[in-house]
Amino acid sequence: MSPRNEPDAVSFCREVLPAVSRTFALNIPVLPGPLDTAVMVAYLLCRIADTLEDEAHGPASAALLAELARLSRLPEGWQEDARRFTREALRELRAQTPAAELRLLEGMPRVLEALAVHEAPVREHVAACVATMTEGMGRMGDKGRVSGGGLGLESLEETMRYCYYVAGTVGEMLTRLFTWYSPAVAERAGKLEPRAVAFGNALQLVNILKDVREDLERGSCWLPRTVLAEYGVTPESLLAPDKRGEAMKAHGKLVAVAHRELRQAFEYVMALPREEHGIRLFCLWPLFLAVMTLRKVYGNEAVLEKQPVKISRRTVKWVLGSTKLLVARDSVLKMMFAALTAPLPA
Repeated sequence: MSPRNEPDAVSFCREVLPAVSRTFALNIPVLPGPLDTAVMVAYLLCRIADTLEDEAHGPASAALLAELARLSRLPEGWQEDARRFTREALRELRAQTPAAELRLLEGMPRVLEALAVHEAPVREHVAACVATMTEGMGRMGDKGRVSGGGLGLESLEETMRYCYYVAGTVGEMLTRLFTWYSPAVAERAGKLEPRAVAFGNALQLVNILKDVREDLERGSCWLPRTVLAEYGVTPESLLAPDKRGEAMKAHGKLVAVAHRELRQAFEYVMALPREEHGIRLFCLWPLFLAVMTLRKVYGNEAVLEKQPVKISRRTVKWVLGSTKLLVARDSVLKMMFAALTAPLPA
């Protein structure tokens, strides 16, 4: 279905996507149709869940997440229920909620409408992902804000469990959607499925390490208190100038964990069939951007300062261009990945 004659609901999704995610606005269009719209709608529903988790705290957040999961199954009467849900959700969000996320939430009934035009397997895979994600967010959301009397998650295992709920589930869903679309991918399901969670976890953990200060200023922390304690810091003291050295050592240990997950994520991409260029690029771009981001934050005290740490547009352009040229050249991609991850801690 071409953008020119697609339903208005799908057009709305295409329009709002760049405002809520520059990365996915880049890589979703390289997917073949109708896989591109299936992934786009799935991403936007996951992004709505993310907004509810970040911007609506307490019992209201858990109730809204549960209702989002129910509506994602498109039950009878979902159109009217979705409009009511949107009105209730908008009342519960913080005043500082970004305008783009407000617009997406306002358009949630249209996102569901765009989901409804897809085949039954797509709807089932998307609904299953949203259900697992929202259940996990509802269970763990307040843990990142108050755990044992303070901020942070209790252990590295809890941090990785949180990564699973918000991103590893997406890796699983993407694999199912790829398998639904491509017989060639389906033949490799045995290699892809064991690595699917790591693909999502890796990207999420890099985001957590990049956004430490931003999360703390929002009243959240997804870092494990046990790892921080090894270096004499807590989430509450993480930004203290006199604790900077200890904080960066703890941060570096978690960079090593993210590096481990990225290596499994790279194995996931290498298991995708070379002839599926669009699916490979869709995965290669965020993976290599995450590698470059991890290189940027590793040992960089600026990650704890006011100004966000970001990779340059020039770096983004280089990643996109080089991987596009090398998308089917496994041996060169492996050398490129090894060279770029060499400075990261094992």
